[in-house]
Amino acid sequence: MNPLSRQDHLFGALFADPEVESRWSSERFLSAFLTFEGALARALAESGVATAEQAGAAAEDIASFAPDVAKIAAATLVDGVPVPELLRQLKAHCREESLPAIHRGATSQDLIDTAFVLILRDINALLEARIGSVIDGFAALDAKWGAGSMMGRTRMQAAVPILVSDRIRAWTAPLRDHLRSLTAFRPRLEVLQFGGAVGNRSALGPDGEAVARVLGCELGLGEPGRGWHTERGVFAEYAGLLSMISATLGKFGQDICLMAQQQDGELEMLGGGTSSAMPHKQNPVLAELLVTHARFNATMLPNMHHAMIHEQERSGAAWTLEWMTLPPMTVTTGKALLLATELQGKIVRLGG
Repeated sequence: MNPLSRQDHLFGALFADPEVESRWSSERFLSAFLTFEGALARALAESGVATAEQAGAAAEDIASFAPDVAKIAAATLVDGVPVPELLRQLKAHCREESLPAIHRGATSQDLIDTAFVLILRDINALLEARIGSVIDGFAALDAKWGAGSMMGRTRMQAAVPILVSDRIRAWTAPLRDHLRSLTAFRPRLEVLQFGGAVGNRSALGPDGEAVARVLGCELGLGEPGRGWHTERGVFAEYAGLLSMISATLGKFGQDICLMAQQQDGELEMLGGGTSSAMPHKQNPVLAELLVTHARFNATMLPNMHHAMIHEQERSGAAWTLEWMTLPPMTVTTGKALLLATELQGKIVRLGG
């Protein structure tokens, strides 16, 4: 939502993560929507709700369908979601024999929530790899400088000497915990949304559960045994984990900022930022950005808690707030991990 964070903006290099952002593109959502519809057609046939011929025709029609993206975008302001216009176009494109296997038993929220989950699955794999890289970077610093000494500081005052390894451990250990937490959390997050109009799978009668099981398998997602249209706690927990990851990186950045300020010979870095008025300065820009990104995610976290409050069987307001909040948090976390790796590479000496 922040125009300054666009990768093509003058300030974009401070905030943008094109690799994560690309996962949230319109094209990625449309691909996920159509993947859902194709998987649903197969699940309907396997469960006996539609015939194999109907599902096969649907698959062919979905594969040959080219949506009018501009028209979908324009209709989204009217409908609040892009799915109704997408389905109008898709059904108009489909042959008559395909229609019994198109969108049967599903609703817009099923497509959108499942698309979110599919996108987050890709992002989670990327975040796991990046966290691992940052951990490896700290291990390299520890191997080179860990045995040296530096002044320990409590409440920003000199305390007693510590090993460089002690401080690096405080940067690394939480990241290891976060990596384990993310890996363990993914099966709870990466699950199918399939509830139908009011979330209870009633449109398919007794076949709803069977269709959901097959649909989950087709998409490679867990099947939670129910629709979870108004149960947003898992997304809020995930946002909390993103905030913890960025906060841990923010602690690393804050420590580097303070070490740079102390000028006591315990830190030497390359490539600090320059000043237009004071050419002698070497500003710790990368470290400062880690603090900024941590604070941004911390301020976004309450939004995800607000987004848990849905009225009755679906909330437009709370649901939309979730869309405004969670994608930027993933971008911020991804960018922070890139910044941390870059900052590690600038450190040429730690310890006195």
